[in-house]
Amino acid sequence: MLDFSRLRCVGAALRDATVTYKSRLALIEADRHRENGRWTFAEFRSDAERFAAVLAAAGVGPGDRVAILMQNQARWLISATGALWAGCVLVPLDYKLTPVEQLALIAHSEPRVLVIEHHAWAKLVDEARKSRHGELERTLVLVTDTPLTPDGRTPPLAPARPWRLPATAEGFAYHEPAREDVACIVYSSGTGGDPKGCVLTHGNYLSQAEVLGNMFPMDDGDRFFSVLPTNHAIDFMCGFLLPIMMGGAIVHQRTLRSEFLAATMQRYGVTHIALVPRLLKALQDKLQERLDELPAARRLLVDGLLSVNEMATRARPNHALSSKLLAPIHDGFGGKLRLIFTGGAFVPRDCAEFFYRLGFAVAIGYGLTEAGTVLTVNDLKPFRADSVGAPIPGVELELRDVNEAGVGEVWVRGPTVMQGYLDDPEQTAAAIVDGWLRTGDLGTLDAAGHLKLVGRAKNMIVTAGGKNVYPEDIESSFEDLPGVEESCVFAANYVWPTQSLVDEQLVLVLRLAEGAYELSYKLLAELRRRNTRLADYKRVTSYVLWHEEFPRTASLKIKRPALALELRQELAREGALRPL
Repeated sequence: MLDFSRLRCVGAALRDATVTYKSRLALIEADRHRENGRWTFAEFRSDAERFAAVLAAAGVGPGDRVAILMQNQARWLISATGALWAGCVLVPLDYKLTPVEQLALIAHSEPRVLVIEHHAWAKLVDEARKSRHGELERTLVLVTDTPLTPDGRTPPLAPARPWRLPATAEGFAYHEPAREDVACIVYSSGTGGDPKGCVLTHGNYLSQAEVLGNMFPMDDGDRFFSVLPTNHAIDFMCGFLLPIMMGGAIVHQRTLRSEFLAATMQRYGVTHIALVPRLLKALQDKLQERLDELPAARRLLVDGLLSVNEMATRARPNHALSSKLLAPIHDGFGGKLRLIFTGGAFVPRDCAEFFYRLGFAVAIGYGLTEAGTVLTVNDLKPFRADSVGAPIPGVELELRDVNEAGVGEVWVRGPTVMQGYLDDPEQTAAAIVDGWLRTGDLGTLDAAGHLKLVGRAKNMIVTAGGKNVYPEDIESSFEDLPGVEESCVFAANYVWPTQSLVDEQLVLVLRLAEGAYELSYKLLAELRRRNTRLADYKRVTSYVLWHEEFPRTASLKIKRPALALELRQELAREGALRPL
């Protein structure tokens, strides 16, 4: 059992682990079919201390902010751990944001140090030149994957230099902040407009890690495949802190092309992975396609084995049994994958049940950056795919302003709730009321205390009959449309605000496959068929065609406010809405 009550900070938990498990494998970094390197816990500790020595030599110390802007790789974790041991505050930044957005977050967080990849740095410098941003001039920039120029010059705008470790950790001094001190400033994926940096303490992270580590333990030989961006709350906790703290190994793959992901899982015997629902659904589609291609006799055999596995694991997962019954399927993932974490967006019930039937335990959770990582999770005792689970130990959850259908706004309180938004007392006061965090999510609670989410408080309509309709609850009806790349449902008055609540309606936004600019007769007929299957008050009344990719967060959730703003700015309501 993990017990972090005696520890003051996240760095202490990581440091203890590097001593306890010093001979175990800690990190593996692959690039396509080539392995870049591997580190034992002792080697990981040495590299992190040497990075901390780099910071000390630059006069960077306790309380200073260190921003990291890189794709998943060993140097991300080495830099983060070294910064924590130096007593610094981490600022994980999203690699997938535009340079304009990244510069805005750098200006807002004011880091003393920026650790960044060469390609991202080149784009950032170019944008800073064009927009005359001066923030980088005050920041020590450490650039990975690039040598110095032949004449020894460094890029302009900042004292940039290569990310290099010294031969020894001379000058390194270990610092231990208090539990109430700030550990990270994390920019919420829900941020729209002005940046909102969630200020999270060491106590926030230690409380979360202790609970999740005891619910889903890892051990020697377990390997977590870090696929989601490490700056994202889910991977920061599940793909960095927890594996290190529990003595598991972390696998990074520098390319996320599907053919290399499968090969990496097979090569390294991955046991744990975290996937957002969109990636989980894409994987389901590929597996289902392979199953459908099986000869009739073999498919009949597989279906029989699936039924046996389903009955045998009804109470709880049994990986040892499932991996034998369905060996060909499990071997495709390396034969050892036993736990998939998912959340961050709506998880289709049929998708989670599909994987569980194949013998892969799917832990569905719900959380916000403002509250660490996870607020509720299904503990798999037994497996349920119809909810986001019950509150984890230490979390209090209430529904406020509950309507006649039992739907209310989710409010939470507990040891993982942030201190507030960086330098923004007004938004902090609006988000945290008397210690309770207003999530802005709407849900119901069943008799077992499980939370079921139905939508967001603002993107909804009230029908003439007095019924509340949540667009997110309808989107699953329009999934997998042929010829449609992306789709999203909005309340029309949310996209184009009016001064009246009369004539509220739901709108389906569609991005068609490349080269298509109008709906085919067949697609329009399919849309109408699916629409008529909905209750009359839930039916979409019109559709909008949009030709740009939907803006998404690091976890691939649609940025609804951002998409609504783009639609509002580019399309007039009268000309854009087409009747369905």
